[in-house]
Amino acid sequence: MTLGVPSTGDAGRQADLRPWSGKPPRDEFFWLSQINKATFVVNTREGLLDRKRAPVWARAQKRVIEKGNTPGNPRPLMYVRYEPLLVKEAGIDVTLIHAGRSSQDMHSTFQRAILRDRLLGTMRALTRVRKALQKLALENRDTIAPCYTNGVAAQPNSLGHTWLGHLEGFRRDFEGLREFWARLNLCPMGTTVLNGTPWPLDREAMAKRLGFDGIVENAYDAAQISAIDVAVESSLKLVSPLLHVTQFIEDVMTQYAQPRPWILVSSTYASTAMPQKRNPGSIIDVRRDANQVLGELSGVIFRAHDLMPGMYDAKDEIMNGAVAGEAATVLNAFANVLGLLKVNPERALEELNLDWTASQNIADVLMKDFGIPFREGHRFASNLVTFARAHQFTPKTLPYEDACAVYEKMVRDDSLDIPPKLPLTESAFRSALDPRSIVEHRATKGGPQPSELSRLLEESEARIGADEAWAENRAAALEAAEKDLDREFDALCAEP
Repeated sequence: MTLGVPSTGDAGRQADLRPWSGKPPRDEFFWLSQINKATFVVNTREGLLDRKRAPVWARAQKRVIEKGNTPGNPRPLMYVRYEPLLVKEAGIDVTLIHAGRSSQDMHSTFQRAILRDRLLGTMRALTRVRKALQKLALENRDTIAPCYTNGVAAQPNSLGHTWLGHLEGFRRDFEGLREFWARLNLCPMGTTVLNGTPWPLDREAMAKRLGFDGIVENAYDAAQISAIDVAVESSLKLVSPLLHVTQFIEDVMTQYAQPRPWILVSSTYASTAMPQKRNPGSIIDVRRDANQVLGELSGVIFRAHDLMPGMYDAKDEIMNGAVAGEAATVLNAFANVLGLLKVNPERALEELNLDWTASQNIADVLMKDFGIPFREGHRFASNLVTFARAHQFTPKTLPYEDACAVYEKMVRDDSLDIPPKLPLTESAFRSALDPRSIVEHRATKGGPQPSELSRLLEESEARIGADEAWAENRAAALEAAEKDLDREFDALCAEP
């Protein structure tokens, strides 16, 4: 379990010394530095900082960043511990940059910036999932397999169509993240504590240099209300994709316990005691971790519960960032597992022909072609299944004559006002029970019939491409904003 950032004492100082390796992380220290760089650039331009002293202070800021980017040195996570490093490099006068600022608006700003990075990571992971599932759906468009309702085999369907249905859930998950982006990518900077400042700050210029699309309009809302909202909403937006992961896994696992499953996972581990067992550990791992993260997500809600405005319990980026990062890790692992699934189309069709999942189609055909009320056709199909199971007949082995006898007995015993003899020829009866024929002759828009399935596959692929481009455009815009800020800040540092 991840715990939050200690705010005081030696524990707080130790938190600033968290080890890291490789590239310096885009953590609170990084964003506090970005906020300071933007403040130097914008406030110098606006005449709020002395043009002669600002370059000296900016160079001091650069030294703070360079030291923080050296492993072993502190990277403060709170501005109250960050500012002394700048004072040490530049003297107390450098705190003039803090006019019109507060930890409240600064921390709320880096909270959104870090969540923004995490959100892009989740979007990229979700895109990987969607691409992998799209590939599976395309490869299995002609595979006919059972679908389940209430845990019981229900009807035949194109496996590609079934998996496109799962894919629609992940599409809505991405759509929800896009909608959240519009609320998240707004900047609180310049609102100070809760009602602004007498300094004429250019909030829009600060927002632009930090990569935000605009500002949080109400100064009280900026750090007191919306800061909690974005923390909670960012967690809630992760619930649906993780639930969709576990739902898909359970759909696969429903048939996995059979002696001859038609969907297998190519990466398994053997039992230490039972030589026949090949346990689908890779897919179980993903389900376990998805459920673990779902449990952790509820912690954000509880941390936000019963808080008066201004409290930081729900804003902690160590905790929020960890759970968001873990969600993306689970989604990436799930995308990998999708690539391990192996489908046996012949075995799937065999399973359908061993049971009566096609029986509803008899009632549909009798109603559509002969005007027999659905409930009467349904009763015949139900009676037929009862008879067949009692005599261990499958749809392929049930004699046509027995089907006729079951129908005629029902009509005679119940004095029904429908044709006295089964109006289906033997050929039509067999066709009504043929899983592939059922799927191919669906007429519903959005159904699995070949023409509709082609349309659904094409539209799904187009949406995935458009969503991927949208996320990469957002990432490119953030990168461009950072480069622009670095260019302006370096130019200020270079002034005499």
